[in-house]
Amino acid sequence: MFLNCHYFSPVLQHNTEINVIIPTPEGNEQITAQGTEKRYDYEKGLPVVYLLHGAYGDCSSWIRFSNIERYAQAHNIVAVMASVENSVYQDMVHGNAYFTYIAQEVPDYVKALFPVSRRREDTFIAGFSMGGYGAWYVGLTYPERYAKIAGMSAAMDIASLAEQCGDGRIEGPFPWKDAFADPQHLAGTDKDLFELYKRCVEKGQVPELYQACGTEDFLYQMNVEARERLAGMGAEITYSETPGAMHNWDYWNEEICKILDWMTGIVLL
Repeated sequence: MFLNCHYFSPVLQHNTEINVIIPTPEGNEQITAQGTEKRYDYEKGLPVVYLLHGAYGDCSSWIRFSNIERYAQAHNIVAVMASVENSVYQDMVHGNAYFTYIAQEVPDYVKALFPVSRRREDTFIAGFSMGGYGAWYVGLTYPERYAKIAGMSAAMDIASLAEQCGDGRIEGPFPWKDAFADPQHLAGTDKDLFELYKRCVEKGQVPELYQACGTEDFLYQMNVEARERLAGMGAEITYSETPGAMHNWDYWNEEICKILDWMTGIVLL
């Protein structure tokens, strides 16, 4: 079941939309009314994954460019997608409070209206590129809410990304001075994934982590260095590296299926 929901967001103070995929009883490619059976316990609540988009994207990206509806059906999981423009998932200094929107309002809205589990062990978050950073950022900020976090081709080092965009080594649409109070000094702050991971360790609650990148991705070196840095901090990460893969949907479409395998324990052959 695919739902496109338009509603007024109190946090954003304007109308917005989210896309929600809910597994349905008829199963995959059911074309008749014969042999159907209820596969899901809607009253108990289904596992849920929040899927974050990358730069230039919106809540339609996953639906338009991947097979996420089929994957969600096969993995018995609700998938939720929202839009945050090119905000880097921040409560912007000059702009909308997108972090509060994606981390608080959207989950509250989803739990109130749809048959999703409220248990931490059934709640996951994933994203690609800017959304990969966003998934780790939201998940590590609220480790008590998310059991598993996954990032594909993620901007793992936000301080380095801001520096590289600033000097022209990486092109990007990010409004750094609107999104951050001090974009030149993000290392060691609550925007920094390494700092957030350290705080999770100190709190004694660290979600399971998944990091994926292709070897031909322009963020590959950043991901390698981030993995090594986090390993030095004692992090246990499920790491997926695909030779030849680039920063594109050919890669993300295949990798998100592996991620859902990892999240749900349902492995598709």
